[in-house]
This record gives sequence, structure tokens and C-alpha cells, in this order.
Amino acid sequence: MEETFSSLATYGYIALFLYSLGGGFVGIIAAGVLSYMGKMDLATSMAVAFMGNMLGDVLLFWLTRNQKHMMMESLRKHRRKLALSHMMMKKHGDWVIFIQKYIYGLKTIIPIAIALTKYDFKKFAVLNFFAAAMWALVFGLASYFFGAPLKAFALYISDNKWLAPVIVFTIGGLIWLYLTKATKK
Repeated sequence: MEETFSSLATYGYIALFLYSLGGGFVGIIAAGVLSYMGKMDLATSMAVAFMGNMLGDVLLFWLTRNQKHMMMESLRKHRRKLALSHMMMKKHGDWVIFIQKYIYGLKTIIPIAIALTKYDFKKFAVLNFFAAAMWALVFGLASYFFGAPLKAFALYISDNKWLAPVIVFTIGGLIWLYLTKATKK
């Protein structure tokens, strides 16, 4: 386990940046726990996660805005999620940019859905900047301050390897049920 922590501390910032491009809940939480353990720097971890998360959403927005035809073909299976994203945008307005950072399953669809509208790119980039900063602070600090129980939980999971797939399938199933129920309306 110590060897894993050593390699994560060595390549952790690069992995955290790449993982944060697509959302990065697990990455920022792992970085916070590693910071608690003294293997990584908390401020650097939060800055790297912030940059990756912010850049990822801006790139999704830009790519969708400039390649609508290509994106629409790849999103055919996700029409209900796109419709839910548009409804959330109408209901919550600009706040959806902040809200989407915390909803697994919609965090990559919302920037795409916003880009399909006539929403201003500069306004999205500024709001996304603040949303990504808040996201990095919330998850980075929370995982740092709850480092001891999270570390104990990770060690428990590594001792009981059968439990990890159960947890993953349970969380995945709950997300699937939520999205199925939310998109039926």
C-alpha cells in the first residue's frame, strides 16, 4: 500500500489534472486524503483540480459550440439527459453551472447542453471559473478534514476486496435510477 501512495504522490498531480478534466470527484478526494497523510500538498492539489475541472468544462463548451454536428451524433443516446439539462437551465438559470459540478452523471452533459443554446461563451467561462474554484475548495477541504475516516475506509476496502464492486454497483445503480426518474418527466 505504501508503494501505491509513493507513486500517487509522484504522479498524482498529473493524474489529478487529467482526471479533473472530466469531473474528478474521486481524484480531488484522493488528493485531499493524500494531503492529510502528508504525501501531497493540499493547496497545489486544489489548484491542479480546479484548473483541470475549469478547463474541461470550457473545452466541452467550446468543442460543442464549434462542432455541433459531430457532438449531436454522439449524443443521440443521451437525448433525455440533454432535455433534463435544458429544463434545469430554464428553471435555475445561471446557477445550473454551479449545481452541475456536484451532480454525477450530468456534470459533463450540462456544458454541452448550454453550448447548444445561444448562451454567451464569456459568461459561461467566468461563471465556470468561480464554480470550479468552489468545487475544488469544497471537495479538497472536506476530504482533507475527513482524511482519517476516509483513509480508514480505504484500508478497510483494500482488506475486503469484495466490497468495492458492491459499492460501485450500488452507487451506479442509484445514479441510474435517479437519472431514469428525472428524465421521464
